[in-house]
Amino acid sequence: MTDAGGARLHRQLGLAALTFISLGSVIGSGWLLGALTAAQAAGPASIVSWVIAGALVALLALVYAELGAAYPVAGGTARYPRLALGPLGGFVAGWVAWIPAVALAPLEVTAALSYLDHEFPGLVDNDGTLTRGGLVLAAAAMVVFTVVNLLGVRWLARVNTVTVVWKVLVPIITIVALTAVAFHPANFTAGGGFAPAGAKGVFAALPAGVVFSLQGFEQAVQMGAEAKRPHRDIPRAIIIATLAGTALYFLLQVTFIATLDPARLAGGWAQPLGAGDYGPYATLATHLGLGWLATLLYLDAVVSPGGTALVYIGTSARLSYSLARARGLPAALARLDRRGVPIGSVLLAAAVGMVVLLPFPSWQNLVRLISSATFVMYGFAPVCLAALRRADPDRLRPYRLPAARILAPVTFAAANMIVYWSGWRTNQKLFLTIAVGLAVFGGYRATRPATERPDLEWRAAWWIAPWLGGLAVISWLGQFGGRGVIPFWADFVIVAAFSGAVFAAAVRAVLPAGAQRRLGEIEEIEEIDAVQVRALTREK
Repeated sequence: MTDAGGARLHRQLGLAALTFISLGSVIGSGWLLGALTAAQAAGPASIVSWVIAGALVALLALVYAELGAAYPVAGGTARYPRLALGPLGGFVAGWVAWIPAVALAPLEVTAALSYLDHEFPGLVDNDGTLTRGGLVLAAAAMVVFTVVNLLGVRWLARVNTVTVVWKVLVPIITIVALTAVAFHPANFTAGGGFAPAGAKGVFAALPAGVVFSLQGFEQAVQMGAEAKRPHRDIPRAIIIATLAGTALYFLLQVTFIATLDPARLAGGWAQPLGAGDYGPYATLATHLGLGWLATLLYLDAVVSPGGTALVYIGTSARLSYSLARARGLPAALARLDRRGVPIGSVLLAAAVGMVVLLPFPSWQNLVRLISSATFVMYGFAPVCLAALRRADPDRLRPYRLPAARILAPVTFAAANMIVYWSGWRTNQKLFLTIAVGLAVFGGYRATRPATERPDLEWRAAWWIAPWLGGLAVISWLGQFGGRGVIPFWADFVIVAAFSGAVFAAAVRAVLPAGAQRRLGEIEEIEEIDAVQVRALTREK
């Protein structure tokens, strides 16, 4: 795809690079910190939380596998809603995709410094905010990641590949080393039984770090316009990364629970490592006399979150680039240099990331907001899949979601459940953030000449307001940080029924003719090598 100056995104990413981009996004600070927060919320039953999260994320991965293979465009999670829903729906979806993506890089840097503060005090204050020295180091890291992204997608892929190999090996070494030294089966029923907080604890653990850890599988989709063989490689990359990440996190949670000192669980799971401990695996390694492993983990506290931050600066830049291409943001964000890098979008991601380093008190506080926003973004995907199948039935789809009429609405409901479980305190901030985004969109649109304002196509996007408004009301009245008016279990039924009604209304609202017209605007799809398409058709 070319910009106004003739520059274009370069198709340089193969299957390995795309898989590592997705897997590198999945394996970040979550593996270093997620097991502790999940165990504090649900005790040993936190392993069930990982199973539930893995199943939900797998469904979403299959939806994105079809969309990514059929429509390999830059910033796909923002572009698919634009194709299906028009400018207004596309901007809302793009905004809720961009916000968590642009916040994740500074979050990963903050998580790394918080982990290192256990060994090198002075980086983080008692409330979890970065000290002056911590801010300097965090800013320096953001500059390094920005420079790598400015060098081009090939450099991004190369650096990311090296870090992902490290990021996979260190957790495997940790699992083997810890379980070889200590494994206490009795821990799975200690501190109040297998599920000391009951079923509610299992679901509360999901937004406390579990689903956050598994997010990022869709990052290969964001780089779709830079994939060599998008039809074949994007779905494979997404599915491989999702399965590998889920299996690794499940084993890490089992390892964490089984290797804890049983004496520390007598009083419950509130502080299974002791007051003040933040790095669970490094602390366990130290308690078990594995100093070499603790040192390795402190090194990984830089590499794993750092590698994820590197990827998210690049993918968030593709999202703002996509929004600018759709005329929802200034055109400067869509300009490419000779290496095919959206320089303005990369610099915007870095600048916003620097700001995000400042006001948020800790890793845990940002995790819930990002999880909630990401799953609102995920909620658009099954709607887009159903709508684009109607509007574009003849499109080559190398991968097709099986039983889509059933799984698409189920996936939409699953995304809404995660948003609900994130709790009212988090969701009220999320809905405020969406309102700010709409103000930005309206303000920018008002500055443009009438000839440069595409029709908003309200009829295709009207359902978004009652969808988000309904989620807000249910969250406010619900059991997770809300007023508790809706009884537990009844709230799940209400969210599921509400999701089914909204999904049906959303699919009916989308006008096939409008979507077909917008498909003609996507140059990236038309530029896919015809030889590749014919070869893929023969393979099928």
